[in-house]
Amino acid sequence: MSEPLRIGIAGLGTVGSSVAQILKNKSNSLAHRCGRPIAVTGVSARDRSKDRGFDMSGISWFDTPEQLAASPDIDVFVELVGGENGAALEGIKAAIGSGRHIVTANKALLARHGVELARACEDKGLILNFEAAVAGGIPVIKTMRESLAANDCSRVYGILNGTANYILTRMERDEISFDDCLADAQRLGYAEADPTFDVEGQDTAHKLAILTSIAFGTEVAVDQIYVEGISNISLSDIHAARDLGYRIKLLGVAQRTATGIEQRVHPTMVPLGSMIGQVDSVTNAVAIEADTVGSLLLSGPGAGGNATASAVIGDIADIAKSRPGHQEAPVFGRPANELEPYRRAGMSSHAGGYFIRLTVHDRLGVFASLAGHMAENDISLESIVQRKASNGDADAAKTVILITHESTESEVRKAVNAILDDGHLIGKPQVIRIEPAG
Repeated sequence: MSEPLRIGIAGLGTVGSSVAQILKNKSNSLAHRCGRPIAVTGVSARDRSKDRGFDMSGISWFDTPEQLAASPDIDVFVELVGGENGAALEGIKAAIGSGRHIVTANKALLARHGVELARACEDKGLILNFEAAVAGGIPVIKTMRESLAANDCSRVYGILNGTANYILTRMERDEISFDDCLADAQRLGYAEADPTFDVEGQDTAHKLAILTSIAFGTEVAVDQIYVEGISNISLSDIHAARDLGYRIKLLGVAQRTATGIEQRVHPTMVPLGSMIGQVDSVTNAVAIEADTVGSLLLSGPGAGGNATASAVIGDIADIAKSRPGHQEAPVFGRPANELEPYRRAGMSSHAGGYFIRLTVHDRLGVFASLAGHMAENDISLESIVQRKASNGDADAAKTVILITHESTESEVRKAVNAILDDGHLIGKPQVIRIEPAG
């Protein structure tokens, strides 16, 4: 059997500790599957005294990721520190400079520096694997980068953040508000103390930017994504969606259009009976539409120590099985120097169905005004739902829900703004896109 593949792990949090423990527990089976042993020979973390839950005897300790990456006693640098800059980035750069292969779970770093790092690795014949950076334990990167090589993708979309999906699931299932669901998610450890990154869509945007690059052969463009979060989703929206045969999900969507690549993250109404509409709680799902294979849906755990560690170890195993001096698949599916500049399709031209919820004064002329503004902007309505006032007050609030046929974003926004100017609304209108989903 060949010499062991020597692993250096930077970051011994939940995922890093799980990786080390699984590599030890499954050392025999991994050696048989990979054709060589895999051994952790070095680690780096902030607190040397902390109990990590695994035996560290025989493993060298390094005070910084850069020192670990430069060690001659490792072959692969596994970056699990996190963050788009700082120690994570410096550690990876040191690994490239020292000729070490790299495995990372860092979606923020890849979204900001992925193309630059890919070029550097490809120039030196190094492997940069990052399965765990998107959708946790779901093997979507390998599927898109390698297994779908014969396909041209037209659309990739999915539920890419377990925290947001958990909150929306609980709101519908248990009839509780967004704030109450968020507090519960924080108590259970599904949401951070500052949940903004998850619930306002930035985490999903980072992951979507990576998928977009692989799907369409473009440079990563995380700053070119239209992003909305779920903090403004109310129980009224949840109820109305269900009554109309839909469920609300936070989706990341990338698709090819005639004017460029459209990338967007926002609450979306999907059919109750669709496969992605039935993905609940912290589970993630990624749907891929391509010309040769048709449609695929991959679903599974999107976070957690063991699920993420599974993806990290899969990347390590691929390196163990690779031929020395032979570079595997390009980092983003095609050589980094051949990635096309990202050409953004503006959201104003996005076409699709829309759910529009309006709280209006219950008085004469309101409905005629709403219908008029829709007609003025060439918006065809599929259905209209009116909910009567709860008392006899002629000027009480009433909810009007409009479902449009395919319309553009600009048409819908013009109509809603005109309705706002009329003074009939109480509070802000709610606009949610409807996504065709399998």
